Amino acid sequence: MAEVMRYAEMKDSGVDWLGEIPSHWNVARLKYLFSIKKDIAGKDGYTVLSVTQRGIVPKNMMDKGQFAMDYSKYQIVTSGEFIMNHMDLLTGWVDISSYDGVTSPDYRVFFMKKGAGYAPYYRYIFQTCYTCRIFYGLGQGVAGFGRWRLPAELFLNFELPIPSIEEQQAIASYLDDQCTQIDDIIASAKVSIEEYKAWKASVIYEAVTKGLDASAEMKDSGVGWIGMMPSHWGTIALKLATSKIGSGKTPSGGAEVYSSEGIMFLRSQNVYNTGLILDDVSFISEEIDEEMKNTRVQYRDVLLNITGGSIGRCCLFDKKERANVNQHVCIIRTIQEKILPEYLRYFWNSACGPVVVEKFQTGGNRAGLNFEQIGSVKIPWPAVDEQQKIVAHLDSLCREIDQLISEKEGLIVDLESYKKSLIYEVVTGKRKVA
Repeated sequence: MAEVMRYAEMKDSGVDWLGEIPSHWNVARLKYLFSIKKDIAGKDGYTVLSVTQRGIVPKNMMDKGQFAMDYSKYQIVTSGEFIMNHMDLLTGWVDISSYDGVTSPDYRVFFMKKGAGYAPYYRYIFQTCYTCRIFYGLGQGVAGFGRWRLPAELFLNFELPIPSIEEQQAIASYLDDQCTQIDDIIASAKVSIEEYKAWKASVIYEAVTKGLDASAEMKDSGVGWIGMMPSHWGTIALKLATSKIGSGKTPSGGAEVYSSEGIMFLRSQNVYNTGLILDDVSFISEEIDEEMKNTRVQYRDVLLNITGGSIGRCCLFDKKERANVNQHVCIIRTIQEKILPEYLRYFWNSACGPVVVEKFQTGGNRAGLNFEQIGSVKIPWPAVDEQQKIVAHLDSLCREIDQLISEKEGLIVDLESYKKSLIYEVVTGKRKVA
């Protein structure tokens, strides 16, 4: 990254979010630089524009999602004007449109007054007011969502730093270059993560369906998702290798009876292929747990998500404490003399898992997997001692791959944090652009 330079003289801006600014910069209220407009289309036929954190883009009218009944009530946007989702200061965004079109009447469309400044510089300021939660801290609230809406009066009186036009242009050009470099590294890291995940799925699939001996004689398993397997292996339906296939339920009263301590109550958002994620785990009382004792989870149970967008995610319950599950998570308790739970977990984590899920997701069954379907699933069946070797091999290899993924994810977090601080420091004059 570029060498950090500082301005020789700084002064107090008098604005909390700005702090000190270069002594030759000024501060002005937004209303002296920008004007809000509200020009309703009055007819259909315009390009509908969406505000995303990847820019302002034409809405794909073929996509699933929410669509307006009457786009004639949308407001007109001209290329070069700003669109701001001021109704959501937590996850919303603001950008300059490169398109003529229309956007939601709930958004704020505004433009820079002639000669008032360089718009791309102020785009960086407005966007950092989202990423650094500056607008959010000024917003007004709606019950249950905190302060999140920025009224026009507060927006127009928001105070902005004013360097010279030449400095604004230099700052925007510098940030364009730096952010492009950072975004390229982030994109490359994300590609690497997907490659590592594909590699992991591949090695798991090869181990659970082909074994560890590359010279082993093979035969057709007769099962589509298994394909060829070692000739000394068999296949077995899960209902013949398990003592329990079932799920829990949501307690009477739903989320209102959850507590911050007690017996763990696991939901689909806690079950990932990499293991249990307990950051937002809920708890239930001893009394509710006793009512649901038939759906308690036992140590080394296999947990499989059976509904919704996370269907097919699977992990082991590796805790020694008591826990329960809701109806979206299936408990698969293996007969360990036949199938090791760790081996079964790897089966679901392999490329076999999505194929099995898709097999049962046709027509009216797209809502999820049922217990009969899960019980009918045939899996490759080596002897238990061979299962143990496969599990040990995969534990070691997957640990290495997960570490590589974690390093890339950490790099992305660090770069995104650096990018956010870089933009803030440059647009507020804490860092000088050559």
